[in-house]
Amino acid sequence: MNDKSFIDTNMFVYAADSESGVKSRTAQQLIARAIQNSTGVISYQVIQEFLNVALRKFATPLSLEQAEWHIAKAFRPLFIVPSSLGLYSEALGIFSRHKVAWYDSLILAAAAEAGCSVLYTEDMQHGTTIRGVRIVNPFLTN
Repeated sequence: MNDKSFIDTNMFVYAADSESGVKSRTAQQLIARAIQNSTGVISYQVIQEFLNVALRKFATPLSLEQAEWHIAKAFRPLFIVPSSLGLYSEALGIFSRHKVAWYDSLILAAAAEAGCSVLYTEDMQHGTTIRGVRIVNPFLTN
């Protein structure tokens, strides 16, 4: 069984938000374990979405130094899937066949491209499998 897991943007948002309590600790543990075991995967989209939220929408936005820390320590070891025309084509297929929102389709396409067996997110239906990727809401399994 493949032990690679894709980590959606919301996990990084919760990990960086100490006000999120249990969700923050759960997300921090999930990300730390993925980095330590070299099993975690993210795409370019996760980095873009996180930085957009963290620099513009957090109650106290991240400083540029904090953003650089996230890039170096959290994203660099997990970044596997770059943008490509093939990824967009695959996402269009997921969007069409499974009626998943566009940005979620891109995340699922990236997870499938990387060979992940699990996608950690709270944005999609827990337990559903699309393109061989099982969607897991880690907040429901604790």
